[in-house]
Amino acid sequence: MARSDFPIFDRGDLAFLDSAASSQKPNSVLEAMDEMYRVSYANVHRGAYELSAVSTDAYEQARQNVAAFIGAPAEEVVFTRGATTSLNMLAFRWGRDRLKPGDKIVLSIAEHHANLVPWQMAAQRTGAELVFAPLDLDYQIDVEALRGLIDDAVKIVSITGMSNVLGSMPPIPVIAEMTHAVGATLIVDGAQLVPHAPVDVKTLGADALVFSGHKMLGPTGIGVLWATSELLNAMEPFEGGGDMIETVSLHSSTWAPIPQKHEAGTPPFVQAVGLSAAVDYLRAYGMDNVRAHDMEITAYALEKLGQRPDITVYGPKNVERRGGAVAFTMDGVHPHDLATILDEHGVAIRAGNHCARPLMDHLGVPATARMSFYLYNTTSDVDQLLDGLDAAGAIFGIE
Repeated sequence: MARSDFPIFDRGDLAFLDSAASSQKPNSVLEAMDEMYRVSYANVHRGAYELSAVSTDAYEQARQNVAAFIGAPAEEVVFTRGATTSLNMLAFRWGRDRLKPGDKIVLSIAEHHANLVPWQMAAQRTGAELVFAPLDLDYQIDVEALRGLIDDAVKIVSITGMSNVLGSMPPIPVIAEMTHAVGATLIVDGAQLVPHAPVDVKTLGADALVFSGHKMLGPTGIGVLWATSELLNAMEPFEGGGDMIETVSLHSSTWAPIPQKHEAGTPPFVQAVGLSAAVDYLRAYGMDNVRAHDMEITAYALEKLGQRPDITVYGPKNVERRGGAVAFTMDGVHPHDLATILDEHGVAIRAGNHCARPLMDHLGVPATARMSFYLYNTTSDVDQLLDGLDAAGAIFGIE
């Protein structure tokens, strides 16, 4: 299993270290989608003919499989375009329909723009106040400071489950207890968490969890909004159109039961089949093994980078409290220049603000380089990056 299952690596000596942006795809995912397109393609929930019924069954089986992967009932899993769409749905419908002046929305300063900008828009429309939890000296969300921010005015807490920059992993069950103590709703951005660690919504404690297929070996164009049935039933639809209605007249409509209530139009049913195949792959590999592999290779990378005085790493040192996204800077080399040089050495990393501009401001840097790991990476990929750093140092005259 692992590297040989991914055709992208047939191209040669590629050290792909950008899985936090989007992961590579195994053959089983590509084959499942190809078969769907070739021999069993028809729109779902529409046709009274066999091919449509087969396609519909595959789509709904994918929902059941993804739901089981996170320990949820199938009716609580809504398929969306991605984690960004899921967060916008929550901000615009759960947030804007309920918030009022004097209410507070609590985020952290480490949030991805997808878990910041929609809440900014909700606050601007409703008069609610945005409040931000700080980081501690180990780049973790400061839980005690967060506890001091959560009072009776707080209605929504929306927090990353794993930072896409720092790799930090806040204690979500603890935050859930604090949030629910004041009757607020906890939303978790699981775009990095769900692909890299075992997740069970029953023990996570959140009211809603979002994630994307393309970061967990699946295709682009599909994501998941999991939320409690209570929340999904109470939340108005984000979009209107076909398939999400129960009755329609010229002047009014009523909604279908969840989850169809929140899935207007033709859904990404082929992508759902691809995501289901990705879930099968991850389940066979074992999410505990995914987590252990991430910790092992991250520890190796942190050790090696720590031996270089020209490198500054941003993120927790303890791999048990972090994931495999490692942000760093190199003295005298802009991250974009570094990424270009590394690319010439067969190493693919991300450089920039990683859709976390306020976090960059907090760190006091314009950008960082970031390597991120998945189950197909090995320590040799890190060694290849280290060789590229040596080459960058030589180009820029750094000893």
